[in-house]
Amino acid sequence: MADIGHITPREISDEMKESYLDYAMSVIVARALPDVRDGLKPVHRRILYTMHEMGLAANAKFRKSAAIVGDCLGKLHPHGDMAVYDAMVRLAQNFSLRYPLVQGQGNFGSIDNDPPAAQRYTEARLTKIAGELLRDIEKETVPFTPNYDATREEPTVLPAAIPNLLLNGALGIAVGMATNIPPHHLGEIVDALHLLIKNPDATNDDLAEIVRGPDFPTGGIIFNEQEIRQAYASGRGAILMRGVAEIVERKGANQVIVSEIPYQVNKAALITHIAELVRDKKIEGIRDIRDESDKEGMRIAIDLKADAYPQKVLNSLYKFTDLEKNFNVNMLALVDGIQPQVLSLKQMLEEYLKHRRTVVTRRTQFDLTRTKERIHILEGLAKALDRIDAVIETIKKSADRDAAHANLKKKFGFSDIQATAILEMRLQTLAGLERRKIDDELKEKQKIARELEALLKDQKKILALVGTELGALRENYRGERRTKIVKHAAREIAAEDIIPEEEMIIVLTRGGYIKRIKTEAYRVQKRGGKGVTGIETKEEDVVEHFLTANTHANLLFFTSTGKVFQTKAYEIPEGSRVSKGKAIFNFLSIKADERIMSIVAVGKGPASGNGSRQPGFLVMVTERGMIKKVASDAFDNVRRNGMVAITLKGGDTLRGVSVTSGKDELLLVTAAGQAIRFRESDIRPMGRGASGVKAMRLKKDDLIRGMNVITAEGGEAKAELLVAFDQGFAKKTPIPEYKRQKRGGSGIKTGKITPKNGRIVGTAIIKEEAEIIAISQKGQVIRTRLADVPTLGRATQGVRIMRQNPGDRIASFTIL
Repeated sequence: MADIGHITPREISDEMKESYLDYAMSVIVARALPDVRDGLKPVHRRILYTMHEMGLAANAKFRKSAAIVGDCLGKLHPHGDMAVYDAMVRLAQNFSLRYPLVQGQGNFGSIDNDPPAAQRYTEARLTKIAGELLRDIEKETVPFTPNYDATREEPTVLPAAIPNLLLNGALGIAVGMATNIPPHHLGEIVDALHLLIKNPDATNDDLAEIVRGPDFPTGGIIFNEQEIRQAYASGRGAILMRGVAEIVERKGANQVIVSEIPYQVNKAALITHIAELVRDKKIEGIRDIRDESDKEGMRIAIDLKADAYPQKVLNSLYKFTDLEKNFNVNMLALVDGIQPQVLSLKQMLEEYLKHRRTVVTRRTQFDLTRTKERIHILEGLAKALDRIDAVIETIKKSADRDAAHANLKKKFGFSDIQATAILEMRLQTLAGLERRKIDDELKEKQKIARELEALLKDQKKILALVGTELGALRENYRGERRTKIVKHAAREIAAEDIIPEEEMIIVLTRGGYIKRIKTEAYRVQKRGGKGVTGIETKEEDVVEHFLTANTHANLLFFTSTGKVFQTKAYEIPEGSRVSKGKAIFNFLSIKADERIMSIVAVGKGPASGNGSRQPGFLVMVTERGMIKKVASDAFDNVRRNGMVAITLKGGDTLRGVSVTSGKDELLLVTAAGQAIRFRESDIRPMGRGASGVKAMRLKKDDLIRGMNVITAEGGEAKAELLVAFDQGFAKKTPIPEYKRQKRGGSGIKTGKITPKNGRIVGTAIIKEEAEIIAISQKGQVIRTRLADVPTLGRATQGVRIMRQNPGDRIASFTIL
């Protein structure tokens, strides 16, 4: 039986661990991560070296890509041909690399992710800047290693006269680690290297003053200098990118024109995504999208609807699409070809300078060796010419070439190389001028040798030479930065940025159903009409609150228990004119036994009919005549489950809340037609938990139905108080007819209460031409001009503005 050798038992877990680690290191070192010195992965290095060996320089004729791929596969990279071709294609794409290393002829793919043509159709050669990566490779500047079958040698790294890793960046996924290095502008990187040569102690911040940020091949805009510097200092970070978009004004409808998109974004996929968002109504206002890109540049035309808000549409594009995205920097590269390490900007530049110093040193040593070899030959030729007759005589007497070679060495002391050079010397060298050329060349070579020796002895001179060569690169490859940098951080696209600012009507029923609708839903009618259906209420449900608010306003909901809740106006679902709305319990954490007693819009737009002033105070009045003033900032951060706004006593109910400046006057009106006017300063500011002070002395069955703010800005002479009655009547009375009193009185008459006009349901101060929208308990709505409502005295019953169905009453109204 044949000896099968010794078998050693081994734990499978140990075997798996070692095998996996071997595989992981193979992926890390030999496949996925770039070398910090030349910025290349093995496959890219082999492609470029193969093209160099094939003589495909920037001034050579193009060769078929299939020939290049085949050569690379056969000699250096024994993997799939498509893997090599795809890698070569990326090196040729000007939207993938800031400085392409391969010049392609034919279809090499597009930014729309179109595939390249087959390798048998396309042709390629090296670009001029790729030649800089390979410059001096023949001068033993880099180490070589046997290829996969040991039939030839390949470079372990390229000389890299350009800092390719930072110029073109890198993207790679290894085992347990990944790299994502952005591309940069050559001029900035070279200037940073110059600074580091002059001042090795320069900090990352010093370098970041020069390297302002990535420079992507697709252009775009990047934000936040601070985050960019942080990424450079630590080697990790996120950089916000945005495409370049412009709003173009046109007759009829505007356009958004996108001329640049963020790096690594697929243009076709971006357009498809926008179309899907429009279809799903996540972005509104877009009528059509067209890709108008051509060889002149990128152009995505987005046609907007006539009523669209262009900036809101653009903000929506930034928020929901890849027109804005982060580039997650992870500057991981191989140091010394074997050690994966996350590097700062300074460390990357230092590693590159160290590599270039080694390359220049090896190149200088190579040149010195060749120069000394030439000097040795020239010294032999000069010595031979000095004794030319004896040399010729010796050669003539020799039996053959080998004998002549040996005799020259023996008789004159020439070396092997010198003797060979003498035997190969032409007769024309004997001419006087030719002899002089040899002497001149000898002197020149001796001078060069002295300079090279001096260079090798001084590392500072070598580093200075590296800087000089980098400066020449900067001049040869000039170009403007493509990516614009904005120093400050980009403002986050918030919900407000994609919601158009417009006046909306908020409707809330006693049963707790709420909706918002556009004011245009109600057309203007003449006074005294029946109106239109404004809401389909459930049986026995009635409309209770009706107000206008800007979509960006904060809505404060005050409940019967004295608590306050908050939400944005745009968070209230938009409904149609007749829809019943959504249950408010979906938006606010209100208990089942709580009712919304007042809604105030704070911030932007009308606030309970009191205008759009930024509030200083919120004044609250209860149905039984208690009043309280609280600083508005007490409600800046209302918790999701609400907070206490007022303490109610004896079964009292909060009736209304108004926004004031602290210097205004208040005009309160009761259901029975009494009114009182007093200064806001009569009420001192209180805490949220206070119950307030007496505002007005009421009769037994009377309740507060309206609180109005007479602003300190003036205009009282022209202002009027609108009083609405529950049977559809209304009237206006000049404000000066209401004399100022002290808080706590019983007030004066403001309306004649009869069975015909009913009790007062609400009031508002009117200063200019406006419209009233009134809604009944059963959901009938009328919109009419207030100019049609006559100005009457205080003790009058008003005129009919709305004709209701039997048993229906006016529930609420709002002023536009």
